[in-house]
Amino acid sequence: MPGLLRGIARTAVIAGTATAVSNRASRRQLNRWSRQEERQYPQHPAPQYSQQPPQQQYYQQPPTPPPPPAPPRDAVTQLKELAELRSQSILTEAEFQAQKAKILG
Repeated sequence: MPGLLRGIARTAVIAGTATAVSNRASRRQLNRWSRQEERQYPQHPAPQYSQQPPQQQYYQQPPTPPPPPAPPRDAVTQLKELAELRSQSILTEAEFQAQKAKILG
C-alpha cells in the first residue's frame, strides 16, 4: 500500500509541475507575440473627447398591469352559498336575511 500511495503522489507532483511549466511557457510566448505585434502595428493614441461619452442606457421593463378584476358573482350562486352557511349554523337567520337583502338589491 505505501508503494501505491508513493506512486500516486509522484504522479501528482509530476503532473502539477508539467502544468505549471506549460502555463509559464504559454504566457511567455503570448507576451513575445504581443511585443512583436506592437512593433508591427503601433497603437495610435486614443482620441480625446471634449465631453464625457454618453451614459449607457438600460432597458427598463414596463410595470406589469394589475390583474383584471374578478368577474361579478352570480346572485343565485351567492344565495346558494349563504343558504348553505345558514344550514350549517354558521350564519344566523338575521345575518342571512341581511346578506340576502344586499345581494338582491
